[in-house]
Amino acid sequence: MIHRSDVAVIGAGPAGMTAALYLARSGCSVMMFEQLTPGGQILQTEGLENYPGFPNGVKGYELADYMNAQLAPYDIARPLGEISGITGSAGAFVLRAEAGQDTYETRAVIVCSGVFHKHLGLPGENRLLGHGVSYCALCDGNFYRNQPVAVVGGGNSALEESLYLAKIASQVHLIHRRDEFRGDMIYQKKLEQLGDKVIIHRSAVIEELEGDKDLNGLVIRDVKTNETSSIMVNGLFIYVGFIPSTKFLPEGAETDAQGFLVTDTEMRTSIPGIFAAGDVRSKMCRQVITAAGDGATAAHAAFVFLEHLDA
Repeated sequence: MIHRSDVAVIGAGPAGMTAALYLARSGCSVMMFEQLTPGGQILQTEGLENYPGFPNGVKGYELADYMNAQLAPYDIARPLGEISGITGSAGAFVLRAEAGQDTYETRAVIVCSGVFHKHLGLPGENRLLGHGVSYCALCDGNFYRNQPVAVVGGGNSALEESLYLAKIASQVHLIHRRDEFRGDMIYQKKLEQLGDKVIIHRSAVIEELEGDKDLNGLVIRDVKTNETSSIMVNGLFIYVGFIPSTKFLPEGAETDAQGFLVTDTEMRTSIPGIFAAGDVRSKMCRQVITAAGDGATAAHAAFVFLEHLDA
């Protein structure tokens, strides 16, 4: 079966849902692709304290539900599945999905496919996934209630999840390879106030994961002295950066050194008719509020693009 739309939005995180909302309100026909539940990365966040309009903060899943509910009155097609490739050109793109025989034709594309977590690349990391190794504290933290855990990373994600895990675990070891954290000072101060509940290991890296069937400890190395030590933990939560989800894009899409899509201020990529919004885009600040802003800008730019096609 062939499905047609004015714009295909790939991803249903804050950027994708905002783009779909703006496009539908502009009278465009929209397909929004999502592999799982709408919400993206915010479904892995315990709470947001810096999203405007919520002075007492908001749970990640609640904000995702609010955004998704706002789309309900509009006729937005929602094919399930992962996009595996895009062919064609401006005004006549064809999208392929991993599963199914359907063809999706669209005049413009907004890429809001987001990111996935980087791995440490240590022996046993994949083997211990789900047996002590995790990339989502909100998803798996409760499995380690009253047990010692570790978090590795230095950005907002690592700090936020350390605070969350401190409510559950017996103790949290926060491991960062530098002296200073990149995360917001407000989170750093909150962690410092927790005393021995959170042990901070600065200028340290993980050398080894210990345990056969389940994780039971880590070997860490001080990068200044080269000395190693062992810490006993049952869980390790990894927040060392992200990799953009762009493998389905056609050749010629410009990216930065890390693989994130380069756009102009109107979210236009180097391929005419393809726009990008949210975490998949090359930018300084990756937050829910900036993703939503990107989505609105990309939707408006796509609408103007379609008008020029029809001129």
